[in-house]
Amino acid sequence: MSRGKASAGPTVIVLAAGRGTRMRGADKMLEKVGGDPVIRVMAARALKCGPTRVVIAADQDARRAALQGLDAEVIEIAAGGGMGDSIAAGAAGLAGPALVLPADMPGLRANDLYLLIGLHRHAPGAILRGCDAAGAPGHPVLFPADLVKELSGLTGDTGARNVLKKHGARVHLVPLGGDRATRDLDTPEDWAAWRAGGA
Repeated sequence: MSRGKASAGPTVIVLAAGRGTRMRGADKMLEKVGGDPVIRVMAARALKCGPTRVVIAADQDARRAALQGLDAEVIEIAAGGGMGDSIAAGAAGLAGPALVLPADMPGLRANDLYLLIGLHRHAPGAILRGCDAAGAPGHPVLFPADLVKELSGLTGDTGARNVLKKHGARVHLVPLGGDRATRDLDTPEDWAAWRAGGA
């Protein structure tokens, strides 16, 4: 991994503003994991690892309510904004690195975040991206401090894809085991299958 100047620990950006249209009317960010809404569970895991920003849309009052009592900064984007808009809002004004974590991937644990953060200390210039056991890239993704300005300029639905492509030589895949890095839960069937798997 490339080495560079050491930097402060990352801010975790939890992406939770998606409309979840494939849930057929249910709000996937309010699906329960261990008795709590997944948005709260993922924010709490992120907070174990460092400062945390949770990005929601301006009209998602129930999601905001689910975060009450947590020491996370809640950032709102305009209703209908894409993943790029969410990442940009979460990265705005940050001076240090950013760890991007989608909230619809409850298989990811605090230990997975710790692993990337620990590796970042040894390779602060690398983009660290979680991958599954087969090597398929996924999440979370830790971006070094010098790329955060690019993140803050993103728009639309493509997320950070262009940033990852532009700086592909700096991307290092970090195996997280199983399918934790690639399994997001977008439909009621996804959630049922995940729970049936013993989650």
